[in-house]
Formats: sequence, C-alpha cells, structure tokens
Amino acid sequence: MNICDGIIEKTEKKLAVWKSRGGVVLINAVLDSSPTYVMSLFPTPDKVVKILDNLSRNFLRQGNKIEKSFNLVKWITVQQSKKFGGLGVRNLKLQNKSLLKKRLWRFAQEEHSLWKEVILRKYGQKGQRYTNEVSDTYGVGA
Repeated sequence: MNICDGIIEKTEKKLAVWKSRGGVVLINAVLDSSPTYVMSLFPTPDKVVKILDNLSRNFLRQGNKIEKSFNLVKWITVQQSKKFGGLGVRNLKLQNKSLLKKRLWRFAQEEHSLWKEVILRKYGQKGQRYTNEVSDTYGVGA
C-alpha cells in the first residue's frame, strides 16, 4: 500500500463514522486531519484529489441515505468561500499547492532546522539554488 492509498482509506473510514451526522464542518474536519500533513510534503496526484473530492461530494449529497441522490449545487460553488456564496469546502489541489509553497518559504526563512540540514546534506547547495544530484543515501532508511 502506498501513501496515497493510505490517505484515501483513512478518509473513507472517517467519513463512514460521521456519515450519520452529515455536514460541511465534518467534511472539512476529516479533510484537514488526514491528508494535510502529507500534502504539505508531497505533491498530491490529481487522481487522489479526484477520489477525495468524490468522497466528500457523495458524503455531502447523500449523508446517511443509502439511495442515490442528485447534486443540487455545482462542486466548484461548494468549494467557494462562504463570503462568496459557497459552502467553504476546501479545494484540495489549491490547498496542496499552498502547503508546498509554505514549506518552500520556511526552507528559505529558517536558519537552523533539522529538516533543512538533512536536505542540504543530501542534495547540497549551489549558490542560491539547491540543484545537486543525490550522491549518497544520507537520511534514507535502508
């Protein structure tokens, strides 16, 4: 099982527990807790974002009902901020990009952090760019 399968499975389990309660708040709580850390470290494949969005969409649409129902609002509208007439469900692709950019910003800002030292030792530094090829397995479990 890879990391993406784990995220999807965790999300499915959490949504199943909350299925009888329903609500946008619960969707955001589940989507915040499960994939957020991984999304801050790795680009999330479009396929995974699509699956997570489908889980959330189905949960919002059906709640605790078993029978199929119809979408009453476009998903893009559901993802809009409440201030602009949406329901405030997070856009996972946008959240992933934001978290990765935050990580990059922290890398540039933090002087002495362990994770920055590991990255610099593993990949090196050329001027202002970190572009050296990997030369050893420093920091990688065998």
